[in-house]
Amino acid sequence: MGGGMEANKNKFIEEWGSVRENLEYNFRWTRRNFALVGIFGIALPILVYKGIVRDFVRWENGSEMSLGYLSIFGELHYCGGFRAFVGL
Repeated sequence: MGGGMEANKNKFIEEWGSVRENLEYNFRWTRRNFALVGIFGIALPILVYKGIVRDFVRWENGSEMSLGYLSIFGELHYCGGFRAFVGL
C-alpha cells in the first residue's frame, strides 16, 4: 500500500550520531578541555553566585537597586517589605 518510501540515510548525520553515542569512550583530557572546564564549570558559576549574593546584600541593606535598566521607574529603594515596595 505504501511501498517504495524508504528513507535514504545521510552518511554525515549517521557519522555525527555515532560520534555522539561514543563520546565518553573517545574523550581525551587536553589543556583546552581543562581550561574550558575551569572557566565554564568552576569560575563562571562562582562569579555568577558572588554577583547574585552581592545584589541581595545591597538590596537588604537598603541601597539602590544595582540594575541600571530599572532606572526608568525613578528612585527605587527597599522600604521594609513587599507592600511598601509596591505601594500597597
